[in-house]
Amino acid sequence: MTIKHQDSQPDSNLSIPAANDRADRSFDAIADHFEKKVYGGLKGEIRLAVLRRDIFEYSTQTSEALGRPLRILDVGAGLAQIAIELAAQDHSVVINDISANMLDKAKASAEKIDKKLDITWYVCPYQALEEKLAQTETEKFDLIMSHALLEWLAEPAAVMDFFDQHLTDDGALSLCFYNPASFDYRNLIMGNFNLLDNTNYKADNKKSLTPNHPVAKEEVQSWLKAHDYQTVRSSGLRVFHDYAPLKRGGHNDPDAVIRMELRYSQLEPYKWLGRYLHILAKR
Repeated sequence: MTIKHQDSQPDSNLSIPAANDRADRSFDAIADHFEKKVYGGLKGEIRLAVLRRDIFEYSTQTSEALGRPLRILDVGAGLAQIAIELAAQDHSVVINDISANMLDKAKASAEKIDKKLDITWYVCPYQALEEKLAQTETEKFDLIMSHALLEWLAEPAAVMDFFDQHLTDDGALSLCFYNPASFDYRNLIMGNFNLLDNTNYKADNKKSLTPNHPVAKEEVQSWLKAHDYQTVRSSGLRVFHDYAPLKRGGHNDPDAVIRMELRYSQLEPYKWLGRYLHILAKR
Protein backbone atom coordinates (compact mmCIF):
# COMPACT_ATOMS: atom_id res chain seq x y z
CA MET A 1 0.00 0.00 0.00
CA THR A 2 1.30 3.46 -0.82
CA ILE A 3 0.27 6.56 1.06
CA LYS A 4 0.70 10.01 -0.47
CA HIS A 5 0.78 11.71 2.90
CA GLN A 6 0.08 10.43 6.37
CA ASP A 7 -0.73 12.53 9.39
CA SER A 8 -0.08 9.84 11.98
CA GLN A 9 -0.55 11.88 15.13
CA PRO A 10 -4.00 13.14 16.03
CA ASP A 11 -4.47 16.82 16.76
CA SER A 12 -6.64 15.74 19.67
CA ASN A 13 -8.43 12.68 20.94
CA LEU A 14 -10.83 14.97 22.72
CA SER A 15 -14.19 16.12 21.49
CA ILE A 16 -14.79 19.64 20.22
CA PRO A 17 -16.70 21.69 22.79
CA ALA A 18 -19.88 23.41 21.72
CA ALA A 19 -21.78 26.34 23.10
CA ASN A 20 -24.71 24.12 24.09
CA ASP A 21 -22.40 21.80 26.09
CA ARG A 22 -22.82 19.02 23.55
CA ALA A 23 -19.62 17.77 21.97
CA ASP A 24 -18.55 15.89 18.87
CA ARG A 25 -18.36 12.19 19.73
CA SER A 26 -15.18 10.15 19.38
CA PHE A 27 -15.21 6.35 19.59
CA ASP A 28 -11.52 6.20 20.43
CA ALA A 29 -12.11 4.57 23.82
CA ILE A 30 -14.49 1.91 22.49
CA ALA A 31 -13.05 1.16 19.04
CA ASP A 32 -13.07 -2.61 19.64
CA HIS A 33 -16.66 -2.50 20.89
CA PHE A 34 -17.69 -0.40 17.89
CA GLU A 35 -16.11 -2.82 15.42
CA LYS A 36 -17.80 -5.85 17.00
CA LYS A 37 -21.19 -4.24 17.60
CA VAL A 38 -21.61 -2.43 14.27
CA TYR A 39 -19.80 -4.72 11.84
CA GLY A 40 -19.47 -8.02 13.67
CA GLY A 41 -22.62 -9.57 12.23
CA LEU A 42 -25.41 -9.43 9.69
CA LYS A 43 -26.38 -5.85 10.58
CA GLY A 44 -23.03 -4.60 9.35
CA GLU A 45 -23.18 -6.76 6.23
CA ILE A 46 -26.57 -5.26 5.31
CA ARG A 47 -25.29 -1.76 5.91
CA LEU A 48 -22.27 -2.26 3.68
CA ALA A 49 -24.28 -4.04 0.97
CA VAL A 50 -26.64 -1.10 0.53
CA LEU A 51 -23.85 1.48 0.60
CA ARG A 52 -21.75 -0.50 -1.87
CA ARG A 53 -24.62 -0.68 -4.34
CA ASP A 54 -25.50 3.00 -4.07
CA ILE A 55 -21.98 4.39 -4.09
CA PHE A 56 -20.19 2.01 -6.44
CA GLU A 57 -22.83 2.43 -9.13
CA TYR A 58 -22.39 6.19 -8.92
CA SER A 59 -18.58 6.18 -8.69
CA THR A 60 -18.21 3.82 -11.65
CA GLN A 61 -20.54 5.84 -13.88
CA THR A 62 -18.96 9.15 -12.88
CA SER A 63 -15.39 7.91 -13.30
CA GLU A 64 -16.21 6.62 -16.78
CA ALA A 65 -17.84 9.93 -17.72
CA LEU A 66 -14.85 11.95 -16.46
CA GLY A 67 -12.31 9.56 -17.94
CA ARG A 68 -10.28 9.41 -14.74
CA PRO A 69 -10.33 8.06 -11.18
CA LEU A 70 -12.32 10.10 -8.69
CA ARG A 71 -10.99 12.24 -5.85
CA ILE A 72 -12.90 11.07 -2.77
CA LEU A 73 -13.04 12.31 0.83
CA ASP A 74 -14.46 10.22 3.69
CA VAL A 75 -15.22 12.44 6.69
CA GLY A 76 -15.62 10.74 10.05
CA ALA A 77 -14.77 7.50 8.31
CA GLY A 78 -14.50 5.17 11.28
CA LEU A 79 -13.39 1.79 9.92
CA ALA A 80 -13.58 3.23 6.38
CA GLN A 81 -14.57 0.00 4.61
CA ILE A 82 -16.25 1.72 1.64
CA ALA A 83 -13.43 4.25 1.24
CA ILE A 84 -10.79 1.52 1.24
CA GLU A 85 -12.72 -0.48 -1.35
CA LEU A 86 -12.95 2.64 -3.52
CA ALA A 87 -9.19 3.07 -3.22
CA ALA A 88 -8.82 -0.56 -4.32
CA GLN A 89 -10.79 0.46 -7.43
CA ASP A 90 -7.97 2.96 -8.17
CA HIS A 91 -9.66 6.11 -6.91
CA SER A 92 -7.67 8.68 -4.90
CA VAL A 93 -9.04 8.70 -1.36
CA VAL A 94 -8.60 10.89 1.72
CA ILE A 95 -9.77 9.24 4.95
CA ASN A 96 -10.43 11.22 8.12
CA ASP A 97 -11.63 10.46 11.63
CA ILE A 98 -11.31 12.06 15.05
CA SER A 99 -10.26 8.70 16.54
CA ALA A 100 -6.73 7.41 16.08
CA ASN A 101 -7.79 3.94 17.24
CA MET A 102 -10.53 3.71 14.64
CA LEU A 103 -8.15 4.72 11.85
CA ASP A 104 -5.54 2.25 13.09
CA LYS A 105 -8.11 -0.47 12.47
CA ALA A 106 -8.88 0.99 9.04
CA LYS A 107 -5.20 1.11 8.14
CA ALA A 108 -4.79 -2.53 9.16
CA SER A 109 -7.61 -3.44 6.78
CA ALA A 110 -6.07 -1.42 3.96
CA GLU A 111 -2.71 -3.15 4.44
CA LYS A 112 -4.34 -6.52 3.72
CA ILE A 113 -5.14 -5.47 0.15
CA ASP A 114 -2.49 -6.74 -2.23
CA LYS A 115 -2.14 -3.66 -4.42
CA LYS A 116 -0.97 -0.09 -4.17
CA LEU A 117 -3.61 2.21 -2.74
CA ASP A 118 -3.70 5.98 -3.07
CA ILE A 119 -4.87 6.83 0.46
CA THR A 120 -4.16 9.85 2.64
CA TRP A 121 -4.99 9.57 6.35
CA TYR A 122 -5.87 12.45 8.69
CA VAL A 123 -6.53 11.89 12.39
CA CYS A 124 -8.32 15.05 13.49
CA PRO A 125 -11.77 16.58 13.93
CA TYR A 126 -13.28 17.48 10.57
CA GLN A 127 -13.04 21.15 11.60
CA ALA A 128 -9.23 20.83 11.41
CA LEU A 129 -9.28 19.30 7.94
CA GLU A 130 -9.62 22.62 6.13
CA GLU A 131 -6.15 23.76 7.14
CA LYS A 132 -4.61 20.39 6.35
CA LEU A 133 -6.22 20.13 2.92
CA ALA A 134 -5.05 23.65 2.09
CA GLN A 135 -1.48 22.33 2.31
CA THR A 136 -2.09 19.64 -0.30
CA GLU A 137 -2.84 19.50 -4.02
CA THR A 138 -6.39 18.25 -3.42
CA GLU A 139 -8.83 20.63 -1.77
CA LYS A 140 -11.83 19.75 -3.95
CA PHE A 141 -13.40 16.31 -4.25
CA ASP A 142 -15.70 14.59 -6.74
CA LEU A 143 -17.37 12.64 -3.93
CA ILE A 144 -17.56 13.38 -0.21
CA MET A 145 -18.84 10.63 2.07
CA SER A 146 -20.11 11.22 5.59
CA HIS A 147 -21.53 8.04 7.07
CA ALA A 148 -22.93 7.89 10.62
CA LEU A 149 -21.38 11.23 11.50
CA LEU A 150 -24.22 13.77 11.63
CA GLU A 151 -25.85 12.21 14.71
CA TRP A 152 -22.60 12.44 16.66
CA LEU A 153 -21.78 16.09 15.94
CA ALA A 154 -22.52 18.87 18.41
CA GLU A 155 -23.56 21.15 15.54
CA PRO A 156 -24.42 18.87 12.61
CA ALA A 157 -25.84 21.58 10.33
CA ALA A 158 -22.46 23.36 10.37
CA VAL A 159 -20.77 20.54 8.46
CA MET A 160 -22.74 21.54 5.34
CA ASP A 161 -20.49 24.59 4.92
CA PHE A 162 -17.46 22.30 4.97
CA PHE A 163 -19.03 20.11 2.28
CA ASP A 164 -19.78 23.17 0.13
CA GLN A 165 -16.19 24.33 0.32
CA HIS A 166 -14.57 21.02 -0.58
CA LEU A 167 -16.96 19.52 -3.13
CA THR A 168 -16.45 20.17 -6.85
CA ASP A 169 -19.20 22.06 -8.65
CA ASP A 170 -20.61 18.84 -10.12
CA GLY A 171 -19.62 16.63 -7.17
CA ALA A 172 -21.82 14.35 -5.07
CA LEU A 173 -22.43 14.10 -1.34
CA SER A 174 -23.09 10.73 0.29
CA LEU A 175 -24.83 11.10 3.66
CA CYS A 176 -25.71 8.10 5.81
CA PHE A 177 -27.32 8.86 9.15
CA TYR A 178 -29.32 7.27 11.96
CA ASN A 179 -33.08 7.46 11.45
CA PRO A 180 -34.80 8.61 14.69
CA ALA A 181 -38.19 7.36 13.43
CA SER A 182 -36.76 3.84 13.57
CA PHE A 183 -36.15 4.21 17.32
CA ASP A 184 -39.83 4.89 17.92
CA TYR A 185 -41.02 2.18 15.55
CA ARG A 186 -38.76 -0.54 16.91
CA ASN A 187 -39.71 0.22 20.51
CA LEU A 188 -43.39 0.16 19.57
CA ILE A 189 -42.92 -3.31 18.11
CA MET A 190 -40.86 -4.50 21.07
CA GLY A 191 -43.34 -3.06 23.59
CA ASN A 192 -40.77 -0.75 25.16
CA PHE A 193 -43.40 1.90 25.80
CA ASN A 194 -41.51 3.15 28.85
CA LEU A 195 -38.75 4.46 26.59
CA LEU A 196 -41.29 6.27 24.42
CA ASP A 197 -43.11 7.76 27.42
CA ASN A 198 -39.84 8.97 28.97
CA THR A 199 -39.22 12.26 27.18
CA ASN A 200 -35.87 12.60 28.97
CA TYR A 201 -34.56 9.19 27.88
CA LYS A 202 -30.92 9.21 26.85
CA ALA A 203 -28.73 6.28 25.89
CA ASP A 204 -25.65 5.60 27.96
CA ASN A 205 -23.18 6.97 25.44
CA LYS A 206 -20.14 5.56 27.22
CA LYS A 207 -20.74 2.36 25.25
CA SER A 208 -24.09 2.83 23.55
CA LEU A 209 -24.16 3.30 19.79
CA THR A 210 -27.66 4.77 19.84
CA PRO A 211 -27.25 8.54 19.44
CA ASN A 212 -28.98 10.89 21.85
CA HIS A 213 -29.26 13.65 19.26
CA PRO A 214 -30.14 12.10 15.87
CA VAL A 215 -31.30 14.27 12.99
CA ALA A 216 -34.54 13.49 11.17
CA LYS A 217 -34.56 13.05 7.40
CA GLU A 218 -36.74 16.16 7.03
CA GLU A 219 -34.04 18.19 8.76
CA VAL A 220 -31.28 16.78 6.56
CA GLN A 221 -33.41 17.39 3.48
CA SER A 222 -33.93 21.00 4.53
CA TRP A 223 -30.15 21.48 4.83
CA LEU A 224 -29.61 20.01 1.38
CA LYS A 225 -32.26 22.28 -0.12
CA ALA A 226 -30.81 25.35 1.59
CA HIS A 227 -27.37 24.51 0.15
CA ASP A 228 -28.70 23.87 -3.36
CA TYR A 229 -28.31 20.10 -3.45
CA GLN A 230 -30.71 17.76 -5.20
CA THR A 231 -31.20 14.18 -4.03
CA VAL A 232 -30.42 11.69 -6.77
CA ARG A 233 -30.81 8.52 -4.69
CA SER A 234 -32.20 7.61 -1.27
CA SER A 235 -32.14 4.25 0.46
CA GLY A 236 -32.95 2.69 3.80
CA LEU A 237 -30.44 0.49 5.60
CA ARG A 238 -31.98 -2.41 7.54
CA VAL A 239 -35.59 -1.71 6.62
CA PHE A 240 -36.92 -4.90 8.25
CA HIS A 241 -34.15 -6.99 9.78
CA ASP A 242 -34.03 -5.18 13.12
CA TYR A 243 -37.81 -5.26 13.54
CA ALA A 244 -38.19 -9.05 13.53
CA PRO A 245 -38.11 -10.28 17.16
CA LEU A 246 -38.51 -13.90 16.01
CA LYS A 247 -36.13 -15.08 13.32
CA ARG A 248 -38.05 -17.58 11.19
CA GLY A 249 -38.16 -18.73 7.57
CA GLY A 250 -35.89 -16.65 5.35
CA HIS A 251 -34.53 -14.75 8.34
CA ASN A 252 -32.29 -17.75 8.98
CA ASP A 253 -30.57 -17.30 5.61
CA PRO A 254 -28.21 -14.28 5.70
CA ASP A 255 -27.90 -14.15 1.90
CA ALA A 256 -31.69 -14.07 1.55
CA VAL A 257 -31.96 -11.31 4.16
CA ILE A 258 -29.42 -9.16 2.33
CA ARG A 259 -31.17 -9.81 -1.00
CA MET A 260 -34.53 -8.69 0.40
CA GLU A 261 -33.00 -5.72 2.21
CA LEU A 262 -31.48 -4.58 -1.08
CA ARG A 263 -34.80 -5.07 -2.87
CA TYR A 264 -36.86 -3.02 -0.44
CA SER A 265 -34.20 -0.45 0.50
CA GLN A 266 -35.21 1.87 -2.33
CA LEU A 267 -38.96 1.22 -2.36
CA GLU A 268 -41.61 3.46 -0.83
CA PRO A 269 -42.62 3.38 1.99
CA TYR A 270 -40.23 0.72 3.26
CA LYS A 271 -37.02 2.67 2.79
CA TRP A 272 -38.07 5.32 5.30
CA LEU A 273 -38.27 2.59 7.98
CA GLY A 274 -34.54 1.93 7.70
CA ARG A 275 -32.54 2.11 10.89
CA TYR A 276 -30.20 4.30 8.88
CA LEU A 277 -30.91 6.36 5.78
CA HIS A 278 -28.59 6.99 2.85
CA ILE A 279 -28.98 10.06 0.66
CA LEU A 280 -26.83 10.69 -2.40
CA ALA A 281 -27.15 14.32 -3.49
CA LYS A 282 -25.57 16.56 -6.12
CA ARG A 283 -25.21 20.32 -6.43
